[in-house]
Amino acid sequence: MIEIPDQFKEKFTGLLGQEEAGKLLESLAEPSKKAYRINSLKKGAVAYPQEEVVPGIPNAYYGEVSGKDPEWTAGMVYSQDPAAMFPAQAIPVKPGDKVLDLCAAPGGKSTALAQKLQGEGLLVANEISPSRAKILRENLERWGVANAVVTNCDSFALSARFPGFFDAILVDAPCSGEGMFRKSEDAIKYWSQENVDLCADRQREILTEAVKMLKPGGYLLYSTCTFSPEEDEEIVSWLLDEYGFKLLPIAAEKAAPGRPEWGNGDASLANCARFWPQDGIGEGQFVASLQKAAGEECFAAEAGEVFSPVRKSEDKKKKGKGKNKGNRSSLERPSKEEYGYISEAIAGFNWPESLASWPSQMLKSQDHVFVPALEPEQLKGIKVLNNGLELGILKKKRFEPSHQLAEVLGQVDQERVVDLTEDEYDHYLHGESLQVDFSLKGFVLVSCRGMIFSFGKLSGKGQLKNYYPKGLRQ
Repeated sequence: MIEIPDQFKEKFTGLLGQEEAGKLLESLAEPSKKAYRINSLKKGAVAYPQEEVVPGIPNAYYGEVSGKDPEWTAGMVYSQDPAAMFPAQAIPVKPGDKVLDLCAAPGGKSTALAQKLQGEGLLVANEISPSRAKILRENLERWGVANAVVTNCDSFALSARFPGFFDAILVDAPCSGEGMFRKSEDAIKYWSQENVDLCADRQREILTEAVKMLKPGGYLLYSTCTFSPEEDEEIVSWLLDEYGFKLLPIAAEKAAPGRPEWGNGDASLANCARFWPQDGIGEGQFVASLQKAAGEECFAAEAGEVFSPVRKSEDKKKKGKGKNKGNRSSLERPSKEEYGYISEAIAGFNWPESLASWPSQMLKSQDHVFVPALEPEQLKGIKVLNNGLELGILKKKRFEPSHQLAEVLGQVDQERVVDLTEDEYDHYLHGESLQVDFSLKGFVLVSCRGMIFSFGKLSGKGQLKNYYPKGLRQ
């Protein structure tokens, strides 16, 4: 039985009234609701139950997934609180847009935004915590996303590099976490009104930098997993008053409207969506979808430059010749000899249409070969964990394709695939090599139940060498 702070009870009894506050407190003693989303970018059939849908979210269902199943390792599913699925659904994003997920870890909202982009445009997924940024990168890698840049910095560093750049920005802000009470004892332990106020100050600070990065007419999605008006309606009221945003309605079944009386009284605050745990969707969530006024003077980019995603960029060939100053080391094109090693290693695989021009876009940083999602010059001064698609690593007179490439190639039908039995799959996850009845030689994709999750390398004698990353082995 969880112990809710008395100050919290008093606060929300005053806000909601005795009856509704009683329902909220009763719901906090109930078990959390688990749900998952299916990755529409990938090929394969998911075996999990799909009877109970999460209302309003495509390909989302109530149920629990396992991190040991091929559905997870192949990036076919993402376990996520059902209420937390709504922010990415509510922000208007289309293929080709440039999108920022500013507080992105662990990656649930970023993976959903990547699905909306369908391999076109750009996703910048940022997380200030180094350990959480690593998890963010792993989740986007598993999801098969090739048009993302994963960064690890604060909002000030990003706004200095991306003024007036993004079509849409999602800010799932750090908050007091009241909506996490029944999932996290720490959320209860560290709750206080002082922390609520501190979080509200931090949210304004983050949003001030986010606004600088948004194009005129662009979309800002603000969300929290907390109930306090100081972090919800009051923050949105501040955005309306300070920057002249327009609040857009959110279609969400079972969600309660925002409360204008908890903010500045603006009637449009009712367009916000509140997900209370007693309403049966999931944990607590607050969502506001806003649009920046069109025609505002845009912040000038440094030195007058305008940067664009690399994907399908016609001027990439001109800029990429020779050596370039990169984020932390010099960048260059692979040599003709190195290109031969790369082509030989990954010959025979089918590529997603959005990556059809990968040979002309390759860059090399030391021994790592990648297809950038964004011109590296735009990332100077920013800690980058991943820019686009890492193809693999050049070694002595050979090339090893990356795990990320295997996950990306899982988006399209493939011929060079070894499909493992459930028993073989378990051994492969432990890092074992296998003996298989397969006549091919060289690198192949490895799957289980048709879901691609790794590379392997076949010898002429049917031995499948294990290339599943050591850090992911179970």
